[in-house]
Amino acid sequence: MDATTPEPRPCWIAGRAEQGVQAITVFHPFDGTEVASVAVPGPDQVERAVAAAAAVAKDFRRTPAHVRARALMQVSEALADRAEEIAETITAENGKPLRWANTEVQRAVNTFRFAAEEARRFTGDLQRLDTDPSGEGRLAVVRRVPRGPVLAVAPFNFPLNLVAHKVAPALAVGAPVIVKPASATPLSALLLGELLAQTDLPEGAFSVLPVRGGDMKALVTDERLPVISFTGSTSVGWSLMDDAPRKHVVMELGSNSAAIVCPDWPDLDLAASRIATFGNYQAGQSCIAVQRVIVHRDVAGEFVPKLVAAVRSLRTGDPHDPEVEVGPLIDEDNARRVEEWVAEAVSAGATLHVGGGRTGTTVEPTVVQDVPETAKLWRQEVFGPVLAVSVVDSVAEAFEQANATDYGLQAGVFTRDVGIAFEAAAELEVGGVIVGDVPSYRADQMPYGGVKGSGTGREGVRSAMEDFTEERTLVLTGITV
Repeated sequence: MDATTPEPRPCWIAGRAEQGVQAITVFHPFDGTEVASVAVPGPDQVERAVAAAAAVAKDFRRTPAHVRARALMQVSEALADRAEEIAETITAENGKPLRWANTEVQRAVNTFRFAAEEARRFTGDLQRLDTDPSGEGRLAVVRRVPRGPVLAVAPFNFPLNLVAHKVAPALAVGAPVIVKPASATPLSALLLGELLAQTDLPEGAFSVLPVRGGDMKALVTDERLPVISFTGSTSVGWSLMDDAPRKHVVMELGSNSAAIVCPDWPDLDLAASRIATFGNYQAGQSCIAVQRVIVHRDVAGEFVPKLVAAVRSLRTGDPHDPEVEVGPLIDEDNARRVEEWVAEAVSAGATLHVGGGRTGTTVEPTVVQDVPETAKLWRQEVFGPVLAVSVVDSVAEAFEQANATDYGLQAGVFTRDVGIAFEAAAELEVGGVIVGDVPSYRADQMPYGGVKGSGTGREGVRSAMEDFTEERTLVLTGITV
């Protein structure tokens, strides 16, 4: 490397910026241009990061809450101050339109703020024990303490906020955290490392390691990292759990979200607009992106053309253009896969209403109807800008179809009927039901996760803090309650 060639962006080893033993290049998903070079740490650096996390764990968990809260709030404010730069970084490495990158930055600002607030009020509980004669004069103090350092494995689709979803709760409870960002999108996580380094967090409280291959496997199996928080594909998630059977593994995996349009819903234009937008807003690369649209026959004749028109109006193109709504997929292999799934469904009898084509990494926003239940497009997670429409004769049939998948993350139900809303909550095999909207609402402070193949834990600041800690009980005797 000559003197005029810029060094790769550094990784973060126990809170310090370092160059690695090699580098990876990050390419823009839209046009394939080189965005940046990133330092990849070697085994010795990985070992120092893990050793530092293990060494500081005991002291860090006893750090006063106000110290952790102050550091988290400092990061929140720094993210807000540099929002424009960070949004551009997200778009460059991930390809999501700038309008959605700006939203992601704001969500990360909120995530760290929520964590700062929760760090101050995250306590245990008191439990009286004199409910039985043998417990008279006794009082239990139940505390939550960190399980130990956290290995945070993040996905490419939200390269900043899904890192924040792991880092902020870990630091809030006093657990050191080692971040393994997605290889395709490490820049946002490294930038977050820069902001964390400006706080007064102790050495070893965080590291950001863009490792691959054997070094990743070493992190997963290292006994000094007893907690793993993983967000990503289902196949990788379950294989990771197989590699770490004695660890506390929290996973948020795949989804195949359904939006159900009931016959009583009064505003079909609104439903069509919301479904079109949030089936395509990250080019469909979101675990809560609408994939299946289940419409009651009484309104299907009016609704489906509105949905098709709304999807057709979505603007694709350069994601740095603030008017663009749908950007590229993360790479051409995934774009090609989505194109093939659509073609497979059409060849099996589905009707193509709009889209279906591909240019490089960009897939046209697509609507297909009457997809066979055996098709990949219906049963599996497409992770692309495709909506599969089905028409049903009853709400009960809609619920049955919504459950006909291996994933159960969220569902949206367009209804004004409170009875149907509660029936949906009882019958739909999902982690969350959104009434009157699509599965796009993901408040960063609320419990968030799914059932069936969607994972083993809950994201959201408070729920992650609970996942990263365990209860310990102190019993006091001679106490009068």
